[in-house]
Amino acid sequence: MRDFSYLRANSLDAARRAAALPGAMLLAGGTTLIDLAKCGVAEPETLVDITHLEGLDKIEVSERGAIIGALARMGHVADHAGIRSRFPAVSEALWQAASAQIRNMATIGGNLMQRTRCPYFRDPANFSACNKREPGSGCSAIGGVTRGHAVLGTSDACIAMYPGDLAVALVAFGATVHLGERQVSVNDFFLLPGSTPNREHAIEPGEMITAIEIPGSAAARRSTYLKIRDRQSYEFAAASAAVGIEFEADGRTIRDLRVALGGVATKPWRAVEAALIGKVLEPDTVRAASLLAVEGAVDHGANHYKIELAPRVVARAILKMGETA
Repeated sequence: MRDFSYLRANSLDAARRAAALPGAMLLAGGTTLIDLAKCGVAEPETLVDITHLEGLDKIEVSERGAIIGALARMGHVADHAGIRSRFPAVSEALWQAASAQIRNMATIGGNLMQRTRCPYFRDPANFSACNKREPGSGCSAIGGVTRGHAVLGTSDACIAMYPGDLAVALVAFGATVHLGERQVSVNDFFLLPGSTPNREHAIEPGEMITAIEIPGSAAARRSTYLKIRDRQSYEFAAASAAVGIEFEADGRTIRDLRVALGGVATKPWRAVEAALIGKVLEPDTVRAASLLAVEGAVDHGANHYKIELAPRVVARAILKMGETA
């Protein structure tokens, strides 16, 4: 048993101050933190309970877009009528992300802060070399079992895949993370591993996620989240795509296209859009452009299949949206 302190924050400012303390970690839904503590990856000195902070669980949707509080539950956001009608890809990403029990506990802010499911990262007892846990120790995944690892955005220091679904849809539609006094695009919030894979998010000490803002758009209203996985339910993506599309008046020429990939990169990965905007949606054109989704991909043996799978997922999602025009 490892002792830790518990602090219940009674205000946002108090939560930020406590979060800046050495060894402090925020507790919201706890679905990720408890998991990591059990396997010995997370060892907090202080748990800062933010579950009772008022106003951080609101969901507001209008013509301009949506603002989702950091403490809003995944299940509540997925089922919200405004999200389902104006941002269907966001709703679909959430309800495909986890079991009902987890969706009813996990928060939106916690979802964005989740860590990789790389088995080498999550098994410190047997694999001491992990640059995410111990910078400079090496990467046990390179040369290991890599079927679930990334083929895009990797480095010599880390090939761990980003596991989330929600962030893929948020990146596709240009969402912004509110960090209190500062805001950052979701795309910039997630960092490539480079030589510092231990730093995964563009969040500074004393900052915490307070809300997610998604701008409204025609592409967001006509959108979908396609997730391919080894089993139908409660599994991480082998490859996924959040796609939104807007057509010109002819109903076939693409005016706006949003595409982001999941399950294949070290962070949510945006691709393909420029190759298809202004083009007439035709199956052969879409399939050819979708190959650009994995441009620059590098496999490590068993994950090579992702390089072939990802373009198919992208093409299938785009063509599905074309059928609804």
